[in-house]
Amino acid sequence: MLILSRKVNERIMIGEDISLTIIEIRGDQVKVGVEAPKSVKVFRHEVYEAIQNENRAAAVSNADASKLPDILG
Repeated sequence: MLILSRKVNERIMIGEDISLTIIEIRGDQVKVGVEAPKSVKVFRHEVYEAIQNENRAAAVSNADASKLPDILG
């Protein structure tokens, strides 16, 4: 893991087309602005994990549904 120190209005570049800007620091919270191409999906980690869990659950449901033709005869 790379650890960087930044102040308000300073940026971090990821590749050539993604930048993170420190917008505000207040107590133990940091507001970060993300600029990325529309093709890059940006999520908070907990939202990303929830999406992954839903996708896994849907895949299991779809696998179970694929057995329906066998059951229905």
